[in-house]
Amino acid sequence: MKAIILGSAAGGGVPQWNCRCSICQLARAGDPRVLPRTQSSLAISEDGESWLLVNASPDIRQQLSATPELHPQYSARHSPIAAVLLTNGDVDHVAGLLTLRESTPFRLYATTSVRQAVDANRIFGVCAPALVPRLSVTMGDMFQPVPGLDVEMFAVPGKVALWLEDDSMKIGEATENTVGLQISAGGKRLLYIPGCAAVTEALQARISGADVVLFDGTMWTDTEMVEAGLGSKTARRMGHIPLSGEDGSIERLRDVPVARRVFVHINNTNPILVDGSAERMAAEASGWEVGYDGMRITL
Repeated sequence: MKAIILGSAAGGGVPQWNCRCSICQLARAGDPRVLPRTQSSLAISEDGESWLLVNASPDIRQQLSATPELHPQYSARHSPIAAVLLTNGDVDHVAGLLTLRESTPFRLYATTSVRQAVDANRIFGVCAPALVPRLSVTMGDMFQPVPGLDVEMFAVPGKVALWLEDDSMKIGEATENTVGLQISAGGKRLLYIPGCAAVTEALQARISGADVVLFDGTMWTDTEMVEAGLGSKTARRMGHIPLSGEDGSIERLRDVPVARRVFVHINNTNPILVDGSAERMAAEASGWEVGYDGMRITL
């Protein structure tokens, strides 16, 4: 099994186009301590020929250009991407579908609620259903979106996408609006959880014994955006558990046995982005790696 982190940042990337936070300024200045990052996406394959794209980032064209494994290989029009799977309906996970509109077939997988949200927006009709069939997946069912990869969707605590929020919205419920993925091949198990509002006992049990977990690394503290003057919402209000603190993801997953653990979906305000920062060193001392664009994992 081969996995490539195409994009390791949260929505907006690093640097974010309209942000002057200290980390974005370091990235713009070319400071080697802060690698530029594009918005969250993953490619994974068992045979290196047929690839599953997990989430279609707004930066997908840049990501595909930077990844030789995903370049056209055979005919005048070709793509190794055989399937796309959406873990939720966030703009930074679905907007890239508009880039994948050039008359090349692939299958689109999502939960029923996420697929219905895509179906209801006519702009996604540029991915013609005759070429891009939209397939609903039932949580807990094992399926093979590409040869050799067994995938299972499971609910994680979260919320609906921002553009779907209304007065009935609840945060922290484990529903099909936000899912994690268990991807298995050759006796190995990788979990991809780019968005998660809380680490429950059920989630701890799910992660236990995995060969790799790629986990929501959005913010270091719950209030870092508020304290930086960059917004009014906390991490938890946005459906993301912070990394630090007694109830943060590092502590909640500390005793869960995992061979390799990597943070992805990292917000531009998160100080783990700065190599050598106290927060980066604390995360690494706890056994975590900080994901980056182009990071390759082979199992």
